[in-house]
Amino acid sequence: MTLPVFLQAPWVRLAPFSAALFTAPLLALALLCSQQANPRLSRAGQLLVGFSGSWLAGCLFWGWCRLHPVWHLPIEAFVLPLALAGLRGPWKLACGFYLGSLLGTAATDAAMAASGVMGFWPQVLSASPADAPLLLQTAALQVLSPLPLLLVIGCAVVLLQACRWLWQRGEVGRVTSAALATTLAVDALFLLAALLAPGLSGLI
Repeated sequence: MTLPVFLQAPWVRLAPFSAALFTAPLLALALLCSQQANPRLSRAGQLLVGFSGSWLAGCLFWGWCRLHPVWHLPIEAFVLPLALAGLRGPWKLACGFYLGSLLGTAATDAAMAASGVMGFWPQVLSASPADAPLLLQTAALQVLSPLPLLLVIGCAVVLLQACRWLWQRGEVGRVTSAALATTLAVDALFLLAALLAPGLSGLI
């Protein structure tokens, strides 16, 4: 669910309603694909259903609550009960994808809070276009301080172990593991962008 940082956040910032409404055709396409006889297409449709839930949650947060990081995880988790209940049903792959993305989001927020950079979040998003890149870069540099960096590396190691464990738990586990691993990769890219080219991060 870090994908919104790069792609969704700029769209939502400019036109939140259209971004949220895009969930409808996205979900329609997902349902259409999931009903196909081709196993690969059906599986892709299920994964897209899970992504649709993440997309809508991201739109709700980045469109209307982005200055309040405390609301990030609760809003992203708005379909958590449904996803947990569906793990043993016909939409288990969709649920696995959503849960992996949500777990990645929770880990990212926890790492940001532990490393002391969460306070920069509303500052960066409410700053002027001239000041925001410097603030974002300052936050990224703080992550590279010894203690925050140690915390972030420790979190990454735990998540990698979780990915390995999930991968051995069948098809749903592999989907969840892949979604979680993607979070790690995107977080690393975001940190690199914040250090070298803050304007490309999607936040500003």
